[in-house]
Amino acid sequence: MNTITIPANPILLVDDEEHFLLSAELTISSSGIKNIETCKDSSRVMDLLANKEYSLVVLDINMPHLSGLDLLPAIVNKYPGIPVIVITAVNNVDSAVFCMKEGAFDYLVKPVDDTRLVTSIKRGLELTEIRSENEMLKQSLLSSNIQNPGAFNEIVTHCGVIESIFKYIEAIARTNLPVLITGETGTGKELFARAVHKASRRSGELISVNVAGVDDNFFSDTLFGHKKGAFTGAESERKGLIEKAENGTLFLDEIGDLSMESQVKLLRLLQDGQYYPLGSDIARMSDARIIVATHRDIKSMLLSEKFRQDLYYRLKSHHIIIPPLRERKIDLPYLIDHFITKAAGELGKKRPTAPKELYTLLSNYTFPGNIRELEGMIFDAISLHTSGILSLESIRKKIADFNEDRNFKNNVTNSTAGTQDELLYFPGRFPTLKETEDTLIEEALKRSDGNQTIAAELLGISRRALNNRIRRADNK
Repeated sequence: MNTITIPANPILLVDDEEHFLLSAELTISSSGIKNIETCKDSSRVMDLLANKEYSLVVLDINMPHLSGLDLLPAIVNKYPGIPVIVITAVNNVDSAVFCMKEGAFDYLVKPVDDTRLVTSIKRGLELTEIRSENEMLKQSLLSSNIQNPGAFNEIVTHCGVIESIFKYIEAIARTNLPVLITGETGTGKELFARAVHKASRRSGELISVNVAGVDDNFFSDTLFGHKKGAFTGAESERKGLIEKAENGTLFLDEIGDLSMESQVKLLRLLQDGQYYPLGSDIARMSDARIIVATHRDIKSMLLSEKFRQDLYYRLKSHHIIIPPLRERKIDLPYLIDHFITKAAGELGKKRPTAPKELYTLLSNYTFPGNIRELEGMIFDAISLHTSGILSLESIRKKIADFNEDRNFKNNVTNSTAGTQDELLYFPGRFPTLKETEDTLIEEALKRSDGNQTIAAELLGISRRALNNRIRRADNK
């Protein structure tokens, strides 16, 4: 396993006792925090801080040259973003009160319990990450441009909401906290996970796994690996995906389908950065960034106790919500053009000309399957295409099939519930049948950009019937 370098900037341990520095460094590094520097001479501390960025300072009070009581206010005043943990051999209330008033993050008394020391440092590092993220987010929001556009080149968009998500990703990409991506099926959650990984500039790989329908044993073996002889059939050692994602990113898709037992194991990994391969009693450390995604409503799962609350709040340290395609119709022409080019290339066909009617037809469709459904529609149409202008027959059929299914479900629902479909709402005077017909025709023509074929499809009548109604209205 590669050396773990969490955090990106080192921790500075300051103490004149060499044996304490060695002991503390060993304790901290065994918890997975390897980026540590030590200093025995307190008079060098301010120079060190001036020449290098540090994530956190652990500071002894009683030292020659400069005491911790003198250094603490100097560090806090000049470097307020660096948490300072004060350690002393003297359990003195006045000293503790002074240090906390001067801005110490924590106050520990020697001999320091190993668990308490590591816990305090991890909390301090989380604070540093949050401060760093807030600063990056502020800079990103103030900037009009994406700083690293190459990280997002797989996502086709001209939508302001999506570009705001890009800025948010740039702000959170360099932190180690997990990311939760939510959105409907087909919105492209894995593409956004890849964007987070690219923007993070981590040296390791992005390892993806779909955990839907995976039982606890398979989840543990897939993620954590196993030792030889761990179970029947385990004839050799196997590396888990968490190890393959070392210094990189582990993406767990469909996290909402994860069993409660597996949720507990994932929570422990996130909390401690430790895992146990099956058949091993020796913990291994991981610094892989965890990204998870789901199309499920996690909040409703919390109420029904199908998802652990502590895991949910741990995962949503950073939360990306991807809007459905029906809320970003501005992207539709660009996505259609992208998928026509892609499909023609992959199917070995000459790129066809897309009729203007295609954009109008699809702009009036709700896309329950989102971008994945759009891609399937275009690929199907290209596969049937021979030459000239792209035929819309297959696309019309898919939309008609969807509308037929939807109408059937609505009829069943209405007959069962004894209520009418809430497509129409009349806040004032009840309209006449003629007024309703005229209004519907006018709206259908507006949505179809004047295309009578598409307008007729929206109204559920033939083009001839629509044309007759329009002529009758014009003659009156």
